[in-house]
Amino acid sequence: MTLEHAAIWTNDLEKLKDFYCHYFGGVANNKYTNSQKQFSSYFIQFSGGARLEIMSMEGIPANENDTVTKQHLGLIHLAFGVDTMAEVDAKAQELQKAGFPILSGPRKTGDGYYEFETLDPGNNRLEVTARL
Repeated sequence: MTLEHAAIWTNDLEKLKDFYCHYFGGVANNKYTNSQKQFSSYFIQFSGGARLEIMSMEGIPANENDTVTKQHLGLIHLAFGVDTMAEVDAKAQELQKAGFPILSGPRKTGDGYYEFETLDPGNNRLEVTARL
């Protein structure tokens, strides 16, 4: 069995699509819109086969995931894997230079990874990891 996709609600569909396509090499499908429900979405495909659905619809409450300590129960982050520690460092530097916060790391973890944590434009937590 495989995990088919994960989904994220957003108030700025185009900005989030552009973020994942630009910084993580995703390829978006054509935008789907259901005008009756005022719902729109994109599926973004990544090189390893994973997909991310980003969705927009009026009335979805804001994400308060804005600091290291402000977390919640349930799905908390997406992790993108790279091959080397140097790639983790390079991505952290690229995102920090573009104005995205680095919440932790890059660092070696006790469970065999080198990683950092950041937020996307919708305040969704992301990790970029390499196995040690």
